Amino acid sequence: MSLNQLIENCISQDAKAQSQLYKQFASKLFSLCLKYSKNYAEAEDNLHDAFITIFGKIDQYNNKGSFEGWLKRIAINTSLQRYRDNVGVYDIINEGNIEDVSVDINQDDVSIEYLLKIIQELPDRYRLVFNLYVLDGYSHVEISELINISTGTSKSNLARARMILKDKIEDYNALAPNAQSL
Repeated sequence: MSLNQLIENCISQDAKAQSQLYKQFASKLFSLCLKYSKNYAEAEDNLHDAFITIFGKIDQYNNKGSFEGWLKRIAINTSLQRYRDNVGVYDIINEGNIEDVSVDINQDDVSIEYLLKIIQELPDRYRLVFNLYVLDGYSHVEISELINISTGTSKSNLARARMILKDKIEDYNALAPNAQSL
């Protein structure tokens, strides 16, 4: 069945089509939800809520742009909404002008598993901004609108996230030779 036919069947609330759509996109959307969730269980909840929204609004998809992109935007917005609901008001911090820190990661520096682990360990507000900016290509203006913070706060949160990651990678690399000799 073509994607267009699958979408049409989902609009008609065909349970088999909905199940097929879920099977086709759940793993990609779960990975996305996991980036914006505190843990695995919250990511599962966000994925579930995202699919409820997807099936409720699938008739609003107008075949303009990528369907997968439309699904991803819903998954991201669902995860961010849960964060906003759970946190309430964001901490407003005047962090002044924080120097932008670049984290150059050589493939030999750390494994992808370790990198994903330390990104997941970032404080929520830093992780969200880092993921939105670095991994998903949002601008600071878009991020500020998505999570209701100022553009300056978005920039400072990104800089703080990069500093934390840089420090953790440096610590990991400093310990790596010792760990190999054991």
